[in-house]
Amino acid sequence: MNVLVEALAPAFVVSLALQQLLELLDPVLERWFKSQKSLLMSGVAIGVSLLLSMLLDIRLLRALGVQTLGFLDVVVTALFLTGGTKGINDLLKVMDYRKEALHAAAGNVEAVSSE
Repeated sequence: MNVLVEALAPAFVVSLALQQLLELLDPVLERWFKSQKSLLMSGVAIGVSLLLSMLLDIRLLRALGVQTLGFLDVVVTALFLTGGTKGINDLLKVMDYRKEALHAAAGNVEAVSSE
């Protein structure tokens, strides 16, 4: 589990930085591009996410054990990063639930084998 957390840490940092960048851009885009703000925010988010995913070699699918997807991994990672920290938090929760389920299953196997 620690290896997975270490693999996801860069994605968490990038998500947080992207979220903060968008917070800074929001009032500027609101003032100058009010009618197009949402579209521009989405474009900036996906563009920066793709760029950072490639430059920093952040690959979420690879971190989860999928090795063969190449550029698709970059796209999936970028889409995930555009969700900000919520996506990372949700992924960590799912991984924690999975870990707990594995521990519970291991406990059940030990209990059955000791009977």
